[in-house]
Amino acid sequence: MRTSVSALALAFVLSACATQPPPVAALDVTPTVAEAPAETQEEMSARLNAWFETKYEEQLQFSPIQLSFIGRKDKNDQIDCLTLACQDEQLAWQVASTEEMVDSFDYEALSDEDKVSYDFWKYQSDQAAEGAAFRYNGFVFDQMNGIQNFLPTFLISFHAVDTPEDASAYVSRIKESGRALREALDVAKESADRGVHAPKFAYEGVIDQSQKVITGAPFTDGEDSAILADFKTDVQALVDGESIDEVAANVLIAEAEEALKGDFLAAYKEVIAFATEDMANSPDSTQPVGAFLQPDGEAYYNYRLKTQTTTNMTADEIHTLGLSEVARLHVEMEKIKDSVGFEGTLQEFFTMLRDSKSDERFYYPNTDEGRLAYIADATAAIDRIKAELPEYFGILPKADLVVKRVEAFREQDGAAQHYFPGTPDGSRPGTYYAHLSDMTAMPKRELEVIAYHEGIPGHHMQISIAQEMEGIPQFRAQAGSTAYQEGWGLYAEWLAKEMPGTYADPYSDFGRLGSEIWRAIRLVVDTGIHSKGWTEEQAVQYFLANAAVTEAQARSEIQRYIVMPGQATAYKIGMIKIQELRAKAEAELGDKFDIRGFHDTVLGGGAMPLEILERRVDTWIDAQKAA
Repeated sequence: MRTSVSALALAFVLSACATQPPPVAALDVTPTVAEAPAETQEEMSARLNAWFETKYEEQLQFSPIQLSFIGRKDKNDQIDCLTLACQDEQLAWQVASTEEMVDSFDYEALSDEDKVSYDFWKYQSDQAAEGAAFRYNGFVFDQMNGIQNFLPTFLISFHAVDTPEDASAYVSRIKESGRALREALDVAKESADRGVHAPKFAYEGVIDQSQKVITGAPFTDGEDSAILADFKTDVQALVDGESIDEVAANVLIAEAEEALKGDFLAAYKEVIAFATEDMANSPDSTQPVGAFLQPDGEAYYNYRLKTQTTTNMTADEIHTLGLSEVARLHVEMEKIKDSVGFEGTLQEFFTMLRDSKSDERFYYPNTDEGRLAYIADATAAIDRIKAELPEYFGILPKADLVVKRVEAFREQDGAAQHYFPGTPDGSRPGTYYAHLSDMTAMPKRELEVIAYHEGIPGHHMQISIAQEMEGIPQFRAQAGSTAYQEGWGLYAEWLAKEMPGTYADPYSDFGRLGSEIWRAIRLVVDTGIHSKGWTEEQAVQYFLANAAVTEAQARSEIQRYIVMPGQATAYKIGMIKIQELRAKAEAELGDKFDIRGFHDTVLGGGAMPLEILERRVDTWIDAQKAA
């Protein structure tokens, strides 16, 4: 899974907003006088792309966090505004910008590439406007994406401290975090008043994570808290680099401690109090828990399916597709089970793999040595596949990739691994994060496939190429589309099997199939939970009956799907679409088909809705035919 953190949709439901930037002069769209020459396509393209750059800069100014994500330091002492008023302000700006684009440019006169940009800008605006009706449906605080988890992660991993001014800005952002938490709380309370309550397990996760954030110095006795420890490390680096002396360092540390003990601590206590209180309103865990139970829940889930898959597939269609994919993959799994000489049913094979936690063929020791071995082996798998990339891609990423363990305050047993992107200039590498608190939830057979999905040729490659691309508007380079991005990640797992030296061990190949069936199961259980009235336990048991995952993994996954309706359906639907487009290109081009050209076409335009991607590939196919 890629937690591709876009601060314009901060993964904690709220849209990131800030003060409206100063108005930019409107484009002059006065009709050209009759004797003036008509605008050429090249001139219109230049004008459109300049317009996109202006508008994207305006959009960035709404979000100090997004500015930090892309490596900029303007507004790096601020945290985004999260009030409903700010959400309204940003949406109004987005709709107005789209109206301006429509009025200012002749769509039919645009080039094919410019039409992609135009359509994508309009798509984002239309989706945001449609989503305004469901602003109270999502959970502001949950165990997966709540702001209580996001803010410390952001400060530790994304706020760069290269100068004394950056350190002061870090302190300012600690102070700002209290305000942001309260703004999020206001929305959560309004949602609760409207009958939207997170499940008990979600609130328990919020409480646990929040308590971990405010445990340790300066909040309690003991070792430094995660944020203070990070800040001290940054300040010490300034001392070592002779940017400041020890006296100035001590002043900065004292300011950070004071900020943490002030509004930051008070706001986290308020979050804990809200989660504790509203837990009494959580739905009964033995009963259905899906989005359909919320006010306008059916419409909300349909909207989520539409935005996450970027298709018009219905819940029933997605459920049926999932059942058929599970059946197909079971046939492939049976072949590997037989090849390793296991005598028994596929379900018995699943049980054997689950119960072999002490067998070092299948699991790492649940020790620090085992955790270090996992990171080393994942890094080696990524390094090994790098050598094969030029045979499959013309465009290669410049940014580096590192494998890290998830920070202790947000680590969860059995939770999905994830990826955070680096900066476009390469100053911060991309990071593949692994949850390693429970190594019995990290079987060796899954190491390769996860490394390929999160790293190379998966998320790191796709996102880095998009960020590094020249010739497309920056908003496209930074944009996200779950079906495209997660579809590519799953396609990358499948693509890796074509490359030499991968999945050499049959159990690793079984892990690849296990990863794919995991995503097929998601189609079944996500729609089961949110459309068909399944309970959490019903979904967990379906997962266990059809894959070799542990119960900890299955439960963690199901609880994720409950709080993120529709998101889990995007992976398989995106993968299938990319596979279909490749098969179409191979069939139509025959000997003219170039795998590198196909992949460069898919990756070379940034993340986009699947319908727009299909049109882009069709244009490439036509160009290859004509060449």
